[in-house]
Amino acid sequence: MNENVLEGKKAVIEEISTKINDAESVVVFEYQGLSVSEFETLRTQLREENVDIKVYKNRLAKLAIEKTGHEAMGSELVGPNAIAFSNDDAVAGARIISKFAKDHDSIKIKTGIVEGNVVEVDVINELASLPSRDGLLSMLLSCLQAPARDTAMIVDAVAKKVEETGVETAKEIIEK
Repeated sequence: MNENVLEGKKAVIEEISTKINDAESVVVFEYQGLSVSEFETLRTQLREENVDIKVYKNRLAKLAIEKTGHEAMGSELVGPNAIAFSNDDAVAGARIISKFAKDHDSIKIKTGIVEGNVVEVDVINELASLPSRDGLLSMLLSCLQAPARDTAMIVDAVAKKVEETGVETAKEIIEK
């Protein structure tokens, strides 16, 4: 084998293994039957959420996966596969691909890696049903604000009651 070709393949294996190690999550899916424009649409949607998508030769992807210690994933690399690497939000890649697959039967999610563990399709589908990272942070913030908001509403209600009744102590409010 030509020395340059061999070095090129080693670089690709290193690129894949680095992306797997750096990603929050990885989704492997089959895209056979998807048109170029449909694949570009999916790529654009993923790029907007900082998810890289790339098509590699299965043999090189298997070698990279073995290098990262996720050999269980290697058996799924049969046929035309694409790999999506979610860099910021572990949910983004799974959510976008799963949503896109609902309208395109040719996409078949095969396996993935979440937080360093190889997961089955069911886990990826559960992950896809979660809100985005921003949505989860918004829900958490709402929960954290609830006690302060409720306290403010009670204080406001007491102040209005004092204005309406003209009383000066809480005991008088309770008695009225």
